[in-house]
Amino acid sequence: MSIEFSRLMMVFFTAVALAALSTPLSIKVAHRIGAIDIPKDDRRMHTKAMPRFGGMAIFIGTMATLCIYAGENKAIFPVIVGGCLIYALGVADDLLCLNAKVKFILQMLVAILMYYMGLRIKFIANYFDETGGHIHFGGAICFIVTVLWIVGITNTINLVDGLDGLAAGVAAIASLSIAYVAYIHGTQNGMMIVCLAMLAVAGSCIGFLPFNFYPAKTFMGDSGSLFLGFMMATLSVVGPLKRSTIIAVVVPVLVLGIPIFDTAFAIIRRVINRRPIMEADKGHLHHRLMKLGYGQRRAVLMLYGICGIMGMAAVLMSRELYKDAFVLGAIAAVYLYVFMTDPNHKMPQIKAVNIAEEEKRASKLEKQKEKNSPNE
Repeated sequence: MSIEFSRLMMVFFTAVALAALSTPLSIKVAHRIGAIDIPKDDRRMHTKAMPRFGGMAIFIGTMATLCIYAGENKAIFPVIVGGCLIYALGVADDLLCLNAKVKFILQMLVAILMYYMGLRIKFIANYFDETGGHIHFGGAICFIVTVLWIVGITNTINLVDGLDGLAAGVAAIASLSIAYVAYIHGTQNGMMIVCLAMLAVAGSCIGFLPFNFYPAKTFMGDSGSLFLGFMMATLSVVGPLKRSTIIAVVVPVLVLGIPIFDTAFAIIRRVINRRPIMEADKGHLHHRLMKLGYGQRRAVLMLYGICGIMGMAAVLMSRELYKDAFVLGAIAAVYLYVFMTDPNHKMPQIKAVNIAEEEKRASKLEKQKEKNSPNE
């Protein structure tokens, strides 16, 4: 085992341990400061008040690990600064329920700051004219694309955070996939630091997940989901693959295929229905799976599976195995179609039958207990 690989494993397990140890503390802090999610409408899947400050554990696990193992790296410094700002914005939202427009403006400001700190999708400018240090048309396009990329990906994880364990699991799978892509291209400039940072993110999600998977003991809140989205958006820009510049964007898009598709579909749906784009609704993929009667645990595992397939497609794409990647992408699309369609409308009936069977089984067990109990 190489020294570099051993260090990467230390990074991963450090993040897992820090997040796992911090989560119980975050639950206590949530009750102390009033960061509690009370179900006020039928859009929420939980039925009782839940602490929603688990983002604190993910933040501690990721940032502490990065400071320990990569604090001196100049490429990571802007990510750490931006991550702290986005986390603070998420905390403010968890406590104060900020207006959607205010959150969007603040996210834009953080993204602009990241651009001027050097986090840019640089290959965009290569197709235009940018010389002499002056920002011409190519620089303007690079600025717009970078800012929209950071803000867009930051919000994708937030939008899929609707079922127990979904956002943390999707973020973990996506981070591990990007980390592996960075690892196999590690000889290229800047890629090993991306691998290290992504392992820190993935480890924090996995350390938090046992407390968040169904039935959840805590939620990550906006502080966690915005932070995770931001970290993946910025880290994918830190060390783009030099061998094929377009892959620098294609890989994270494939890995985050489910949340990106869900976000795009939500925007289209709201525009068609003439609703505000930032308005919450029950049309997301996970809500549709719940309506079909799959239940939280099975719905989440289904989406994990599709994210895993897309992650492998991204790995194949990065190695220029385009046909193999296309096949996996097609398989993911077929599974998504199967999960999301119910042409014969059988699912509500199946769900009703399952509920009836559970009630009958519970009643039978209760009668058996009464029969076996000693007479008083």
